[in-house]
Amino acid sequence: MNFSIWMLLSYYIRPIVKWFLRRTTGLCELQRVCYGEISGGPRIKAVEYSLLMSRSMQIQQLITHLNNISDNQRFTGANEREILRGAVSTVLLVKKINPKVHFQFVTSFGKCIEQIWGYRQLIAQVEELRTTSFDSENAAHEKKLYELWERLMPQEKLDGRITKQWQDIGFQGEDPKTDFRGMGLLGLDNLLFFATEYRAPAQHVLSHSHHPVYGYCFAIVGINLTSLAWVLMKDGSAKSYVYNSSRSLPSIRIFHQFYSYLFYEFDRFWLECKPKDIMEFSSIKSRFENNIRVSLLDTNAKFRIGITVDNV
Repeated sequence: MNFSIWMLLSYYIRPIVKWFLRRTTGLCELQRVCYGEISGGPRIKAVEYSLLMSRSMQIQQLITHLNNISDNQRFTGANEREILRGAVSTVLLVKKINPKVHFQFVTSFGKCIEQIWGYRQLIAQVEELRTTSFDSENAAHEKKLYELWERLMPQEKLDGRITKQWQDIGFQGEDPKTDFRGMGLLGLDNLLFFATEYRAPAQHVLSHSHHPVYGYCFAIVGINLTSLAWVLMKDGSAKSYVYNSSRSLPSIRIFHQFYSYLFYEFDRFWLECKPKDIMEFSSIKSRFENNIRVSLLDTNAKFRIGITVDNV
């Protein structure tokens, strides 16, 4: 009830406050945000909120247009520059902002647009990979699977395609393809990225998964963490991380980096919890997710795996 009253008051009071501040400062809300907020997450989130709350028909049409572009993954390359130019021009016109006087606003606001709709486009890219089933008849898919083995087990050759050796890196049976059903090709791509880009930390985590008491299935846990990374991305919780970490249009690489951080940190958290057996996985994962969500509430959130990783 209190929340509803607050929303109602905000709906009517907010325009009055905005009008008053515009008259006293000579700046619209978007300008005040771009000039007053810290760059990165704080500024981008504030711009995003301001745009979504706008009652301007032109602004709402712009949002719909940008949503359509990002959902269809057309926000890229030379097209990106044209889209940004058009979006900024629309806001300059609607808000009656002189770009020659407020040239810094043009740059800052354009960067916010790039990140906001780049994030939305990233969700579409990740979803496309998630819904692409691993196909053992696809040579590219099979190549990635063999590369995963080579990165994690460089000193040991596979006896064949179907073998119990896959269990050494945490798959459930003799053929890994059945374990990718939930997250599709995204699960494999994440594991391969972690094992390739962060080879030493991945080896470190793999060795922990073989612990005689606290061991777990490396690949299966990795695929579960792909699911967690996807949920955090889709519900918007990961915005702080992406907005603070991406210097240009967010790409699938930044999602893989986010996943790698989650895997590395989950391994540490798992060992700290000292589980009695693997049956505690669900409860420990839930606690870990809560911790991550709390960290992501910080608009300045920017995760790094650690110095050992950064130097790899």
